Amino acid sequence: MSKQDGSDRLVSGPEVDDATATILHVDLDAFFASASLLSRPDLLGLPVVIGHDSSRSVVTAATYEARRFGVHSAMPMAQALRLCPTAVVLEPDFRRYSALSKQVMAILDDVSPEVERLGIDEAFVGIAGVRRLSGGANRIGPALRARVRAETGLVASVGAASTKYVAKLASSRAKPDGMLVVPDDQVLAFLHPQSVSALWGVGPKQQERLARYGLRTIGDVAQTSRERLSAWFGEATGAHLHALAWARDPRSVVEREAQERGHEQSFGHNHTFFRDVTERAELQSELLRLATGVGRRLRDAGVQGRTITLTVRFHDFRTITRSRTLPEATDVTRVIVETAWSLLEALGPIPPVRLVGVRASGVQAAADHGLLWDDAESWGSTERAMDAVHDRFGAAAVTPASMLRRERKRDDTGTSGD
Repeated sequence: MSKQDGSDRLVSGPEVDDATATILHVDLDAFFASASLLSRPDLLGLPVVIGHDSSRSVVTAATYEARRFGVHSAMPMAQALRLCPTAVVLEPDFRRYSALSKQVMAILDDVSPEVERLGIDEAFVGIAGVRRLSGGANRIGPALRARVRAETGLVASVGAASTKYVAKLASSRAKPDGMLVVPDDQVLAFLHPQSVSALWGVGPKQQERLARYGLRTIGDVAQTSRERLSAWFGEATGAHLHALAWARDPRSVVEREAQERGHEQSFGHNHTFFRDVTERAELQSELLRLATGVGRRLRDAGVQGRTITLTVRFHDFRTITRSRTLPEATDVTRVIVETAWSLLEALGPIPPVRLVGVRASGVQAAADHGLLWDDAESWGSTERAMDAVHDRFGAAAVTPASMLRRERKRDDTGTSGD
């Protein structure tokens, strides 16, 4: 989620020449927050933060009203509530987010055959091939935004330009709820006054390095020779900065393979503990719960993951990730659990843990289980039967014994990590 709060919003009107604007960047405004508010219209216009209501959790997303207080994603929840004491905290609903994302992406597929998904809430759309039939950006963009709102209740901002880089930057400037077309003859006037932080790939540390050389705007970078930039930052980085400062971006819109369309690129869950955890058994128990959720989401989506990633954040906020690519993709919880456990064991002795997470990536359409585990197919059948029981009777109807013991312990202590 961007930290952008709409204070420098810039939009264009229908009179702007859109002849060269053949690439759209479509970005859902404050997606997780907006999706959560669909079932809470009473909170519209209020500062709302998405995340677990715990001082030890982090912000998943925030409405624009909350962003104006300085709240942004990945911020500790305690800090967010200090900045915005009146914020309402809502639990995330990733199943809803996934379903709404699929609806929006299906709308984009109707607009053009050239759609490149960047994540759950944004995509590039190539419209050069549909201009004759559907018109240019000034016609397609508003129609697309109106359809997204009508069919999903969500708000999309759109940027249009001849390059992916400028189109993405334009959609960011158009937020919230706007559209900005940048014709080729206005690109440099649009680009050069902006901060170097708007250059693709420039983060806070790189921004500090640029500032040390007096480079604070994109125009400053453009007026510095490529040779000097390369001497200061290295050949590859210097060439990259110089090209973007002059709006040179040869990349085209790349469609995802048909079998991947509509699928998330990864499925994961994290958990922040109320207290730092040192017992290996407690970490394993939490990984079991998280991996169970990942496996269920994979099966619900009809996909399998090839790479399992373990995330561990320690008490001092140092974070490490460890991944393992399996011989075959899987949606079997047992495989995900055992892989996550083995990644944890490979870490050896570790300091107190604040957060753990499990993620399955390398997602592809579900196929029959092969030789990964001899009994993987039977385990997969058992887990699908458990899914059906959960759907009918609730998640507690059939529960692994270690998770049940964990829940009883929570009941006894009166605490919960969710």
